[in-house]
Amino acid sequence: MEFFKNINLSLGTTLSEITVYKILVSITILFIFLLFRQIFSKIIIKILKRLASKTKTAFDDEIIETTEPPLKFLIAVFGLYFAFIYLNLGSIYNTIASNILLSTVIFAISWMLYRAENILSKTLETFFKKKNNEVALGFIPFFNKFIKFSIIAFASMLILQAWGYNIGALITGLGIGGLAVALAAKDTLANMFGSIMILFDRPFKIGDWIKTPATEGVVEDIGFRSTKIRTFENSLVSVPNSQIANEPIENFSLRNRRRIKFTIGITYSTPTHKVQKAVDKIREMLINHPDIYKGTLLVYFTEFADSSLNIFVYCFTNTAVWKDYLNIRQDVNLKIMSIMESLDIEFAFPSLSLYVEKPDEYNTSKTTS
Repeated sequence: MEFFKNINLSLGTTLSEITVYKILVSITILFIFLLFRQIFSKIIIKILKRLASKTKTAFDDEIIETTEPPLKFLIAVFGLYFAFIYLNLGSIYNTIASNILLSTVIFAISWMLYRAENILSKTLETFFKKKNNEVALGFIPFFNKFIKFSIIAFASMLILQAWGYNIGALITGLGIGGLAVALAAKDTLANMFGSIMILFDRPFKIGDWIKTPATEGVVEDIGFRSTKIRTFENSLVSVPNSQIANEPIENFSLRNRRRIKFTIGITYSTPTHKVQKAVDKIREMLINHPDIYKGTLLVYFTEFADSSLNIFVYCFTNTAVWKDYLNIRQDVNLKIMSIMESLDIEFAFPSLSLYVEKPDEYNTSKTTS
């Protein structure tokens, strides 16, 4: 009996107005939460991971990996909170502990969302790769940073509000400051909105050959501020997105055929029936050519020029590939030359005929002598 009396006396002993009994109960509460944290980590999480591994998608595996550290952190924090509250040090200390708990919960949830954003980025990247949208893929890093920054900013404001700060006044101050920054950085904002327009309109993608009033070349990179275009002189031009979004853009890579257009000049000495035959044979050759588009095909004798009779040729190839186009055009040119040779028609070139008229006086004096 004496032993139990000594234990009761020991438990009733106070340390800075806290009984040893309360300290031991508080430590026990913390121990229970830490034990549950170990059970959660070693058993529950393992079971969830085993179940997730049996599914076809990796999404649930990534969710478990993302939420595990914040949840383990929250269990330990709740253990500390309830252990501290049990000590009952006073309303002021309890209020501080509640504010710390609320701030920690906000931090843990924000931490979870911050980690989960990587899952969203991977999902968007997979989606846009399937859609072959390279422009949207280029904006994923910017989207990633924007979401993470928003999570941090929103969590910071909630934590400040939990500690009694006036968030309304802070937001008003940030709004005024933001307006000043926006006015100072209007070009940057214009480029940002230009980037968004390019993202949604998709007028071109990386690797496309485009032409704008400012430049012409192949798109090498589409960034947050500007689009980089490699010109055919091999120089790199950076065009602000605000400018390129408001200019007409000609995308040569989106066409499926290329145009052949030229005029054939033949000599004025060519008889009418040969001109007609030349027109008919050229038209027939283009109609039967396997690489010429049959939708729009024009061959006509159109003009009496200064030094030639002009035959107008207008058609399209079935391909837009530059090398193949040149081969087709070369073949068409050679076939036209063969037609002209078979009809014994000469090509005209710019010429000038000079007629010299002799005066009558010169002829008279020549006769007298």
